[in-house]
Amino acid sequence: MQSKQLAGSKPGPATQRYLDIAEVKEDVVVLKDGTLRAVLLASSINFALKSEDEQQAIISQYIQFLNSLEYPLQIVIQSRRLNIDKYLERLKESERNQQNELLRVQIADYRAFVAELVDLGSIMQKYFFVVVPYNPLSNKRKNFFSRLSEAFSPAVSVRLAEQRFQQRRNDLLTRVDHLKAALSSMGIKSAQLDTQGLIELYYRVYNPETYDSEKIVDTDKLRVTDNVTIV
Repeated sequence: MQSKQLAGSKPGPATQRYLDIAEVKEDVVVLKDGTLRAVLLASSINFALKSEDEQQAIISQYIQFLNSLEYPLQIVIQSRRLNIDKYLERLKESERNQQNELLRVQIADYRAFVAELVDLGSIMQKYFFVVVPYNPLSNKRKNFFSRLSEAFSPAVSVRLAEQRFQQRRNDLLTRVDHLKAALSSMGIKSAQLDTQGLIELYYRVYNPETYDSEKIVDTDKLRVTDNVTIV
């Protein structure tokens, strides 16, 4: 009787119900409240190795960068275990194609040494992300009544007209271009994550234990069952 009750029980709510993300499209993240996010992958600089003049210049540029901001930013530092599977696979392929027996043995020993070193040492790699938000209510170029009308129709169901989405996306990308230029003035290179990169980023964040064993497919091969649009 208990097994029948278990078999007939309804599945629980989907995990997506508890996430703030509504969808990822056209290189931006759409949240359930109607706001948008873009994510920049930023490089790092070794501040300690810079000369005193270079350090002062970087500090000055950083102050100007902070003073130029009119919206909040989120800086995320993510530590990931170094994944060298592709590198080891190339070594294995080179080992198979090597005609010299001595070189083949040396490649095999080197491959085993690198794999053991990374495994035992738990070598980590740091990634730096800058999350750029866009909230239509914070757009100072709009008058009070325009922002008020949007406040009375929050995208709880996340249904915005395509034209409005494109306008908000363009405003967000303008912020992204400004940030990339500001970061470049400090010697920091940055690149905006595309749709595939955003999906992989959030998949890794929410599935850290299964990311390495269960890879996600390309976005072109994903099958979308629910079409969510913004109003």
